[in-house]
Amino acid sequence: MKNKVIATAFAASLAATGAQAQQTIEMTSSFSANLPILGTAGVDFTNRINSISTEVEFEHFDPGKLVPTLEALDAVSNGSVDAAYATSGYWQGKIPSASLFAAVPFGPEAGEFMGWILYDDGLELWQEMYDQAGYNVKVMPCGVIAPETSGWFKNEINSVADLEGLNMRFFGLGAEVMQRLGVSTSLLAAGDIFPALERGAIDATEFSMPLIDARLGFHKIAKYNYFPGWHQPSTLFELIVNVDVWEDLSEIAQNQIQTACLANVTTNLAEGEAKNFAAMVENTEKNGVTIKQWPPEMLDQFEAAWNEVAAELASEDAHFKKTWDDLQEYRAGYKTWVENIYLPRDR
Repeated sequence: MKNKVIATAFAASLAATGAQAQQTIEMTSSFSANLPILGTAGVDFTNRINSISTEVEFEHFDPGKLVPTLEALDAVSNGSVDAAYATSGYWQGKIPSASLFAAVPFGPEAGEFMGWILYDDGLELWQEMYDQAGYNVKVMPCGVIAPETSGWFKNEINSVADLEGLNMRFFGLGAEVMQRLGVSTSLLAAGDIFPALERGAIDATEFSMPLIDARLGFHKIAKYNYFPGWHQPSTLFELIVNVDVWEDLSEIAQNQIQTACLANVTTNLAEGEAKNFAAMVENTEKNGVTIKQWPPEMLDQFEAAWNEVAAELASEDAHFKKTWDDLQEYRAGYKTWVENIYLPRDR
């Protein structure tokens, strides 16, 4: 009887101090869990937050289990899904400035990008973008990777003229550049790319890094892999949480989520840097892939087309212009640092 009284008193004490049951957050990912780096990053984040928090527990769902990849933003905003691990470049068709927080052609590499996001105006502008567009989401950086490859082609590309008339899967702002150069682009989710290549619906594709692309099997059909990834010198990933869900969390739980995301940024970048060269070696030695470098004159044409695209988007959308101008100002300052502190790449 005495033990029952103590237990009852303890339960009453917890209720009096406002103790709550652990809150479950259902999170859709834009990338399947079996994809190295891209997909495992969402799983890693889930495991990480669940290992440090007693207040909140995340449940990870692959694309399509709750909503399709390209519908995640709307689903989180309207509350049908609690959260999403994604990249804002997938919302390019909805918000003109979205890809400036994902991957910028000829833009910042990972360290420079994260500097702008965390210690300049990037994160504030990122949240402002969603707020102004009417999306009910809280955003935070939750992953970043080094450059991607520039694409997989069935035939060798020796000039811009060879690109004209191609059908190609392409992501974000880089797609705008390729369209300007005569390529017909489409944004396909990861699982849809190989079938499209196989049946000839597309002639070429870009998706991600060599290790990730290897899992998707592009090398079986397209034998020319081009570098460098001018369209994605780094790619940033986000965690978006429905604002009502976010505000219902304690400050401790919010801080735990943000801390787990920052840890994810570190391991995400490191894994990509550590594992991709082995995939490149395997491609050339076992898979019959030819690794190609874009010649300087083609990179110049890509960059010239990108500058035209950026200028047009800035003239058409106020938030794109505000963000673009801010990023350019930051990069001008960063140039003083980067051109002096690092050893030359060709040393």
